[in-house]
Amino acid sequence: MNMRDLIARADDFVWGPWMLLLLLGTGAYLMVRMRFLPLKNLKYAMKCAVSGESKKSGGAGGISSFSALMTELAITIGTGNILGVATAMLLGGPGALFWMVVTSLIGLATKLAESTLSVAWRTKNSRGEPVGGPMYTCVRAFPGKRGKLLGGWFALMAVLASLGMGNMTQSNSVADAFWYAFRIPKARTGLILSVLTILVVLGGIGVISKVTKVLVPAMGLLYLLGSLAVIAVNWRNLPGALGGIVAGAFAPGAVSGGLFGTVTVTAFQSLRWGVARGIFSNEAGLGASGITAAAADTDDPVRQGYISMTGVFLDTAVMCTLTGLALAASGVLGTEAVQSGSLDGTGIILAVFATAFGRRADLFVSVCIGLFAFATIVGWAYQGEKVFEFLMGGSARYNLWYRLVYGVSAFFGCVFSLKTVWMLSDICNGLMAVPNLICVLALSGAVCRMVREHGAIGT
Repeated sequence: MNMRDLIARADDFVWGPWMLLLLLGTGAYLMVRMRFLPLKNLKYAMKCAVSGESKKSGGAGGISSFSALMTELAITIGTGNILGVATAMLLGGPGALFWMVVTSLIGLATKLAESTLSVAWRTKNSRGEPVGGPMYTCVRAFPGKRGKLLGGWFALMAVLASLGMGNMTQSNSVADAFWYAFRIPKARTGLILSVLTILVVLGGIGVISKVTKVLVPAMGLLYLLGSLAVIAVNWRNLPGALGGIVAGAFAPGAVSGGLFGTVTVTAFQSLRWGVARGIFSNEAGLGASGITAAAADTDDPVRQGYISMTGVFLDTAVMCTLTGLALAASGVLGTEAVQSGSLDGTGIILAVFATAFGRRADLFVSVCIGLFAFATIVGWAYQGEKVFEFLMGGSARYNLWYRLVYGVSAFFGCVFSLKTVWMLSDICNGLMAVPNLICVLALSGAVCRMVREHGAIGT
């Protein structure tokens, strides 16, 4: 067995039944203990996210609650909303989209809990800036060596994930899209992307939040309109697409033919890919978004937790659902090119949007992938820097070196084949979740009590 096969087996193990049970089980457990308040207060959470109070400028090294959310969304609304959905429905059948949405609804409770804990038990770094996240919460939950071990485990996996899933795989998607659509050399794309990344991340969370605050709403609206255009053009196929997505979640083989072609996956594969890609997209359970939430200038941890929670809904329940509906209604999954494997994720998405935009689909998809991926890259830079800082004993003196390495990694992501990096990053993503969820479960009594005391507001 070669190294790549070994990594593939490790990836399958990490994202096996036990991980799905841990992620979904934790979310369901928290949802019940919180008396379904994450669902009841979703409207309230959305109002908090766009309120004037949430947009007040942060002080003492912090940022506004709205800027924190936009940075979190920059990380989660990335290529996972485009290519990730295509991959999930290709490998798990149309029913994978159903499980992505279910995962996001359950994940509301998980995201609320981990972000609330990150804000409640944040601290200050050597520069007096607010820092928090699962690595610090682990230390609080388990005083002594166990807390340091769990916090270090999370931080190490998060650093590796930031360079891989947060950076190199994103830049690789940009290079592929621009080469596929315009034949722009990947090295040229890599050079430009690397320079832009370094210019942004050198400014720290202040500059990163300013970029994401503008970039995320603009790119989200652009992609939203494009997806709706595809659905509108193929509106006659929408009932069949919706029926196939729901039926395919429980009996994938029953939806073979027509819009979806030959579907040979099992119900577990549909669940596996739906949950895995859903988590990859919205990161509920991984804990990384809590790092950004902890930078928010707020005195109300639960309110900030609710604001962070809206990111799960917007990312998966809205953006991924629209991508999946556009993909299903377009009929591209049932074409010979997809069935034979001659089209990859980027090619599939280009074919989907070509049903509405024709030849201009190349431009539209490339711009969307470029914007989404760049936003993810700069957003992950902050999270990666904070976990790196934790590994350095809480000292910020080495952050500049991390920022430079991070920026250069974007170039290498564009010019190298990253199939192995994708799998390694997927493993790191999964292994990040373990210490985070252990910590959340250990503190579930405290965080659920905080949420219940906050109450059912605006319902």
